[in-house]
Amino acid sequence: MNYKVVTYSESETIELAENIESEKFPNMVICLEGDLGSGKTVFTKGFAQAMEITEEVTSPTFNIIKEYTTGELPLYHMDVYRLDGKVDDLPIEEYYTKKGVTIIEWSDTIADYLPDKRLDIKIKNSDDDENKRTIIITPHGKKYEDLCEAVL
Repeated sequence: MNYKVVTYSESETIELAENIESEKFPNMVICLEGDLGSGKTVFTKGFAQAMEITEEVTSPTFNIIKEYTTGELPLYHMDVYRLDGKVDDLPIEEYYTKKGVTIIEWSDTIADYLPDKRLDIKIKNSDDDENKRTIIITPHGKKYEDLCEAVL
């Protein structure tokens, strides 16, 4: 089942992230997909803020993986856009079991390396309103289905 949420500002996207964060659990994996400027990093910042992470969260475009450890759980923030689907030299799959939350931007580019149980979030820009986002959330696995039922 897919869930559709429409946001009309960055603060509404952050609020959605905070609501999802309220149901977080160790080894949670969130896969973000969307065009440049669609709000993937904004979502991650909102999620991190709700986790009480004190470091500034920025896009890990050139780092590939950033680890934030000051919050309630570790947050592993990945941007795999530049990998072109080649993750052989990176231990990406190890992060799925490190007892934190993994958020992957551009996850569709590494589909073969994603866990079966995860939360897919696709963010689409509006052609009519630069602030409007249509967000499609697809849970894979019972924990993620329960999360969606609780907060959406």
